[in-house]
Amino acid sequence: MVPRDYSGFIESLEGGLPAEYWPDALKSLWYDAKGNWEISHDLAQDIHDDLGSWIHAYLHRKEGDNFNAAYWYAKANKPFPTITLKDEFKEIVDCILSA
Repeated sequence: MVPRDYSGFIESLEGGLPAEYWPDALKSLWYDAKGNWEISHDLAQDIHDDLGSWIHAYLHRKEGDNFNAAYWYAKANKPFPTITLKDEFKEIVDCILSA
């Protein structure tokens, strides 16, 4: 089952893998939260819309590549954030779950 809210998403991190039927955007963030930036990035690269660009931007910001992150925020039609990475992560998860 797809988590209903952010708390449910956080609880899902106790499992071994995200559900196969989850949207790739949610899977990407799940892998990021589990510490697997590479899989998260690979999934985000294959999401060709504003949400995928936003996740891609967040991931590059997290790794400290602000130049690359700025490019992806622009592609996502988002300003470069001033909030914490943790807050942005929650914002993206909430966005996915509310869609």
